[in-house]
Amino acid sequence: MDQDIRELTLKIEREAELADRLLAETGKHLFGQKYMMERLLIALFGGGHILLEGVPGLAKTLAIKTLASSVHAKYQRIQFTPDLLPADLIGTLVYNQKDGNFTTKHGPIFANFVLADEINRAPAKVQSALLEAMQEFQVTIGEQTFHLPEPFLVMATQNPIEQEGTYPLPEAQVDRFMLKIKIDYPRRDEETRIMRAYSQTEVPELNAVVTPEEILRVRKLIESIYVDPKIEDYVLDIVFTSREPEQHKLPDLKPLIQYGASPRASIYLLKAARAHAFLRRRGYVVPEDIRAIGMDVLRHRIGISYEAEAEEITPENIITQIFNTVEVP
Repeated sequence: MDQDIRELTLKIEREAELADRLLAETGKHLFGQKYMMERLLIALFGGGHILLEGVPGLAKTLAIKTLASSVHAKYQRIQFTPDLLPADLIGTLVYNQKDGNFTTKHGPIFANFVLADEINRAPAKVQSALLEAMQEFQVTIGEQTFHLPEPFLVMATQNPIEQEGTYPLPEAQVDRFMLKIKIDYPRRDEETRIMRAYSQTEVPELNAVVTPEEILRVRKLIESIYVDPKIEDYVLDIVFTSREPEQHKLPDLKPLIQYGASPRASIYLLKAARAHAFLRRRGYVVPEDIRAIGMDVLRHRIGISYEAEAEEITPENIITQIFNTVEVP
């Protein structure tokens, strides 16, 4: 087993050069947002979708566009609005008057990278159309089902401070995102670099430095990263504590949690931890990988009660308590 892990680690060290290429290329346009870019790579290599939340102007859209431009793949940006229709997203059947037949016109969802900009502005019908694409990697137009290209990644943004004309994302939709990232303001030195770079007329051009085939190859490699049964138990302890806190030495959390993390939390904690281990050039997962990505995997999967809201307790506060209580293997 140890020999296999050593060989896998050597292979990962070679393949991790691909991540370095992406970070170097995206670094031409992005300054300081290392945390956000690393999480985007975890979603990309882990095969999950990602939701970015932050006030306007924090480079959420730019980060996604920059990453997509660095990969030799098809990219589509969809600006979500209250009047958007499902057909605007997935496509529709078009009647051909010449031969009297219907032909299928594919929508912008047929791309490798889909930027769902301000996703919480879309009505329920559009959300449900996107739901099928995110979960099943396919869409249905008329009576036909079409598979989406691989890799397929939805990267969505939402603005937390603007509520007018928005629709809260249903829990089923939010649960489809592997990670939810909260973006904060850059540091002063980082903003100085941003200000100087973007006050010039010429911005460096981006090159596609990675192919979709390379991404799929890395995903396959990441799936083989070793996870010890103790790590699996650690993940389950964390998830079950969010559901049954009174049985895991946290009875005070019981009235604060409306619902705990779903089974997708367990799945995505392992997937994201494997991708995090890959970025750290390891062929095995350690507890630090779980703790590093735990907040981003769990924050949108734990529903807080009215009592918690009244006491200004956030899902992040609850997750921190869980991580501080659950015994690390």
